[in-house]
Amino acid sequence: MSREFRHFLYDIREAITIIERATDAVTFADYQNNAILRLGLERAVEIISEASRRIPDDLKASRPEVPWPKVKGIGNVLRHEYHGLSDTIIWGVIVDEIPRLRIAIDAILRDLGDRS
Repeated sequence: MSREFRHFLYDIREAITIIERATDAVTFADYQNNAILRLGLERAVEIISEASRRIPDDLKASRPEVPWPKVKGIGNVLRHEYHGLSDTIIWGVIVDEIPRLRIAIDAILRDLGDRS
């Protein structure tokens, strides 16, 4: 049985929450010096990327401020080109893009009637 698309929205929200908790009071230097943290955050971003592929196009269109192709694409980079990925790029995604994605996902879920 396939999952309903809302479950993928919840997966994204959960991965964002994990990222937020893991990076609370964490500096870029902390991130660079902690391999477990780096790998964990990369995995959370990968989950977000994969789950974003399952969101219907009309819902994505309702949040045009999100660069959906980039959200989708970063998963491929993490899976296949990880050796060329800089800490600066991932950290930038975490501090600049993840908060905006949180706002968009929360808005989509509110529009769908989710009150949690």
